[in-house]
Amino acid sequence: MASHSDTLVVFFGATAGANGGKLGSDEREIILLVWQIVDLREKKVGKLHRCLVKPDTFELTEQCKEETGLTLEEVAKAEPLDKVLQQSVSSELKCFGRSSYTLCVNSPLVIRQALHPEASKKNLVLPECFYSFVDAKKEFHKCCPNSGPVQKLTLSSMLEYVGLPAESEQSIGVREVRSMVQLLLRILAEPYNHKISCVEIVNYKFDSGTCSKTEPVNSETVIRARGLPWQSSDQDIARFFKGLNIAKGGVALCLNNQGRRNGEALVRFINSEHRDLALERHKHHMGSRYIEVYKATGEEFLKIAGGTSNEVAQFLSKENQVIIRMRGLPFTATPQEVLSFLGPDSPVTDGAEGLLFVKYPDGRPTGDAFVLFSCEEYAQNALKKHKQILGKRYIELFRSTAAEVQQVLNRYLSTPLISTLPPSPVMPLPMLATQPFLPASSTVRDCVRLRGLPYTAGIEDILEFMAEHTVDIKPHGVHMVLNQQGRPSGDAFIQMKSADKAFMVSQKCHKKTMKDRYVEVFQCSTEEMSIVLMGGTLNRSGLSPPPCKLPLHGLSHSPCPATRSPVSAPLLAAPRTPHSAAHTAAHALYYPPQPHLYMNMNMNYTAYYPSPPVSPSTVGYFAAPPGSVAAAVAPGALVRMQGLPYNAGVKDILSFFQGYQYAPDDYSGVVQMSEQARSLIQPKEWLCL
Repeated sequence: MASHSDTLVVFFGATAGANGGKLGSDEREIILLVWQIVDLREKKVGKLHRCLVKPDTFELTEQCKEETGLTLEEVAKAEPLDKVLQQSVSSELKCFGRSSYTLCVNSPLVIRQALHPEASKKNLVLPECFYSFVDAKKEFHKCCPNSGPVQKLTLSSMLEYVGLPAESEQSIGVREVRSMVQLLLRILAEPYNHKISCVEIVNYKFDSGTCSKTEPVNSETVIRARGLPWQSSDQDIARFFKGLNIAKGGVALCLNNQGRRNGEALVRFINSEHRDLALERHKHHMGSRYIEVYKATGEEFLKIAGGTSNEVAQFLSKENQVIIRMRGLPFTATPQEVLSFLGPDSPVTDGAEGLLFVKYPDGRPTGDAFVLFSCEEYAQNALKKHKQILGKRYIELFRSTAAEVQQVLNRYLSTPLISTLPPSPVMPLPMLATQPFLPASSTVRDCVRLRGLPYTAGIEDILEFMAEHTVDIKPHGVHMVLNQQGRPSGDAFIQMKSADKAFMVSQKCHKKTMKDRYVEVFQCSTEEMSIVLMGGTLNRSGLSPPPCKLPLHGLSHSPCPATRSPVSAPLLAAPRTPHSAAHTAAHALYYPPQPHLYMNMNMNYTAYYPSPPVSPSTVGYFAAPPGSVAAAVAPGALVRMQGLPYNAGVKDILSFFQGYQYAPDDYSGVVQMSEQARSLIQPKEWLCL
């Protein structure tokens, strides 16, 4: 690294869009660079250089024209960025008898948010000097700690603090550079005698690695990136955040329930300052796609990236390896067959030791494997074999990450085929308590209902439809209603932060179009939302209750057990109350949230994708099927059987359970369900987004 003890180059840049504290936030290109050499030993300064830069897109915002005084004609005559950066200061350095220098900037934005991202997009190789710099504000704060917080320091306030007059130069860039030079010379001299001591570093590349589940992760350093191309790797994500320092192994690609990437990633930065700069890249582009960037938590990052498997740790212990994931392998595939499939052009690191087969807890292969390659060339050769045949199956190959290895292994190893956890207690609840899965009833009209959505509409479409009102959505507040087949019904409910916000949305968004369809927007309350999910209707004429809804007067019930856990989002609509007097005193079943219940019981559950600005978390609540209500009245445990032969009778079932105790004189607990009956009792589902 260049020594910073001899020479500083005071550096300034401006873009064709936002400047100052928002520099780089709008992806605009650099159009102006200004610099001047400062000899720290001799306290001398060199010639001031001001260069215009020709952008690829000839467009200047009105704000830029006003602040810089530049015109398109002037900028069009300039050299492109790569040519301007090639202008060396080496000849000028020789005049001072110096051979190295360090950049000094008034704000890291010009380096981290403007120069590095633009160079990355244009595939420019920046000189080494642009990977380290001195932040003038931080150095001044070290020299004068009573001058105020670093975030509130400005050039004028710093000059005033040390008794220097403001620079009279009107030209942008020249004014800032001259002011910084004066400031540096003042704090280096008596009575301050400050020594430049803190040089910030820009990482050359992202380092992959592993993360332990016990490792503390500060939530102020983590973001969630959404809208990524499914084939993007951790290196692609690191390139998107070029200029910001990502922690080692700090990119975790998120997978869906099928083990495939869902277009999201959690990224961990070295500190909160870099995380805050990353949030400024919200809706910046990766290729032709814009990427959304939101805050996340350390707990979410560890859930995805953390691992405890010694096998995985040993596999990933070799650093600077390129990881490729193979999917669709024959279950009988051996390491030697995989190595032969990859061929001599893509040798695997350490042969069979560089292969990691993913298996179920009982040792059966899943068809997935991870492969290590020592260089990019070998990995590229392997990727050329994408969808080639091994045995009788075509094999998918794509880039992977250390975090994805952890996530895939965690997913399979933590999912036993048959649950070995203790059985969950089955607690009887009154029939009126079958609705704890609905939102807490409230007459406050702080929700809106969207009706007539395209069936292909996703969360991004809804957020785009809501436009500026997305900031007023409650955390976990977008709920997609599904039909009995688990497909979008064209309806959605959105919980807003207040009734006023909901009213504004219903007024401004009603009958706006989404994908050539107009969408109706109605203001409603959580109580009305619950009634609609139970079969009622809501439109601008008012609310109609579901035809099957029973009157609630005259029904008595005991309170819920104190041991019951409070239920929060995500939410599931409860089944419609059966219109039968025999059921009015019946009890519903409440199953405490246990992960293994998902595997053993085929019940409706909520697939969970939250709304910005929050991030997903896993919650496991679901309602008991109404077909079990009558059977649950009697004390004892309830068992549901699936996959029975169609001609199986009660005697066959009792014979199956021979040796177990059951009520010998009461077989009413055996409830057979036909497909028609099964479809009738299915409640509406909704998907929390």
